[in-house]
Amino acid sequence: MKTLFISDLDGTLLNSHGEISEYTAGAVNSFIEKGMHFSFATARSVYSAVPITSAIKINAPCILMNGVSIYDIGRNRYLSSEFIPVGASEKIISAFEKYSVECFLYKIQNGVLTACYTKITSRVLKSFAEVRKNNYKKPFLQYPTLRDAADEGTVYYTTTGEYETLLPVKNEIESISGADYAFYEDTYTKKWFLEIFSASASKANGIKKLRRDFGFDRVICFGDNLNDMPMFRESDISVAVANAKTELKNAADFIALSNDEDGAARWIIEKFNEI
Repeated sequence: MKTLFISDLDGTLLNSHGEISEYTAGAVNSFIEKGMHFSFATARSVYSAVPITSAIKINAPCILMNGVSIYDIGRNRYLSSEFIPVGASEKIISAFEKYSVECFLYKIQNGVLTACYTKITSRVLKSFAEVRKNNYKKPFLQYPTLRDAADEGTVYYTTTGEYETLLPVKNEIESISGADYAFYEDTYTKKWFLEIFSASASKANGIKKLRRDFGFDRVICFGDNLNDMPMFRESDISVAVANAKTELKNAADFIALSNDEDGAARWIIEKFNEI
């Protein structure tokens, strides 16, 4: 039976310092060498997800930006992406403007992901720093308004802030046809993320594509946060780490040790020959 092991990153495969421990990397790589198919599903984009997982010899396509894209790390290219309809983008931007909330707009054109923004913020500066460190060129562009950036290549909107600030925007997004969202507390800062994407995009749909296109008979997933719930429903076996949200643990088939205890890796070591 061809099985895919796929893990969320932040709060799951990564420890509380946002790193893959030496133990986890060694354990996962040892099973990959034995024939295990392993990848990840994350809200992160290619610019941070690929470098931060470089210690692991990923041998299956990964799921990026909550299911927006399927990406082949080995060949450094997008295999598929879900785009937001132009009409839905107009309404999404109006929702952000209505409540004076700044966000990033991501679009993919000619195989390159670009983040668009209207104002320089600490979050943008941090992103620039990550990009420079990893030698990516010109992935961020400033526009007078996001309407100037939005087009048929738009795939994602993302922002972070206080729950009370973002909630009204989230409520507006719920009524927009062609769009879906993830709204959840950040693992590190305890602020909230609001991420908006095509209604056709989700970690669950990403897993469906991996099953269909790569012949996986079974999927075993690991997660910790509410945006992992669709992935849990689509997988054959779901494993929540001990630090996961209560709702996710209640939906899981198994509970592993926490992300700071190498929970996902230790679960694989313990269960690999049993499943």
